[in-house]
Amino acid sequence: MKFKAQDKQNQLIENISSLHLVLGVDIAQESHVARAVSYRGIALGSPLEFGSHGEGFQLFSYWIQDLLKSYKLSKVIVGMEPTGHYWLSLARWLSGKGIEAVLVNPHLVKKNKENRDNTPSKSDRKDALVIADMVKNGYYSPVRFNSEAYEELRILMANRDTVTKRLNSAVNQIHRWVDIVFPELRQVFKILTCTSAIATLRLFPLPQEICRLTTEQVLAGWKQYVKRHAGVKRAEQLIALAKRSVGATEALHAYKLHLGQLLEEYDLAQRQLEQIEHELHLILGRIPYASKLLEVRGLNATSLAGVLGEAGDLSGYAHGNALLRHAGLNLAEASSGKWRGKMVLSKRGRPRLRRFLYLMAMCMVMTNPDIRALHHHNVEVKKLKKMKSIMKLCGKVARMLVALAKGSEAYDSTKVFPQAA
Repeated sequence: MKFKAQDKQNQLIENISSLHLVLGVDIAQESHVARAVSYRGIALGSPLEFGSHGEGFQLFSYWIQDLLKSYKLSKVIVGMEPTGHYWLSLARWLSGKGIEAVLVNPHLVKKNKENRDNTPSKSDRKDALVIADMVKNGYYSPVRFNSEAYEELRILMANRDTVTKRLNSAVNQIHRWVDIVFPELRQVFKILTCTSAIATLRLFPLPQEICRLTTEQVLAGWKQYVKRHAGVKRAEQLIALAKRSVGATEALHAYKLHLGQLLEEYDLAQRQLEQIEHELHLILGRIPYASKLLEVRGLNATSLAGVLGEAGDLSGYAHGNALLRHAGLNLAEASSGKWRGKMVLSKRGRPRLRRFLYLMAMCMVMTNPDIRALHHHNVEVKKLKKMKSIMKLCGKVARMLVALAKGSEAYDSTKVFPQAA
């Protein structure tokens, strides 16, 4: 489809013909509710409730065939909300049957629920009818299933977010444990997750245990985990601080058990992150244009995997602005008559895609001299606020990604950032 929003909307509306049976499905975990309307919005037949399993989908198929025969229609389009992950099985089943499946924005469903009855009431049957009305008016987007590589990236990056949260939680609890049991350890190690600090917590976490050790025993313990240990002076400092520690002196067995479990969680999360990072590099190697994108200074594999996992194949976008709209980074304005409101981000898109584009732009500002010079120009010459400049650079980065993915040329900074030259 063309990129211009008006042309795209016209094509969505023109896609619905007089031969179409327009269906709206309200998605739930165990059962769905379907309603049917004509291309003019006239309600057809009775509502259907069917289960989210093979037998339920077959019942849905029979219902569709009966309606097509009764009203002498030949085409079907099914709209649904992307509710959690519950819609995926139905959408894949419809795709396998050759039935056009489309998605409607849940925010718009809420806005349009009073169109028919002018009441704020809500029910599954009403929601299904509202979805069907939105589809026949062209307020929908086609369901696009990404190829396996992009789907794997999406799954792995979602898993990476979960593992990262667990890792951060374990690190925060280790900090809390140190503050309670051995607060002086911070004077020895500024970073409690450095190799020597973690080795100390594994081998002799309690001050009472360290007091009984000699400097040579501490150094020998550190050598089990690191080749270049913290040094003799730091070992002596550790023992001296342990002797006058003000940490907890009761329930030490429970504290030690708790620390052991925290370290196990920390190790597990670290191993899982390494495994995910390895898989991400392998998958990116299967995407033709990924290596070309990774040549751009400041663009790393993790952020690229996040963008590709959320956005899919970038070569399928008509323009970089389409990627921005998909992320909700397009601008929105509120104005009426002589009053002009502020331009704000619409945020009607994928939040994780917004996050990865923002992190990518920030990383490039810090490491890429071309985009850093452009950011400096925006702030110092154009007098833009720093965050406004970053948002502007997000658009620049999005357009660069799509252009490089669609084109055959390699990255050339003079073409991408001519202002910074």
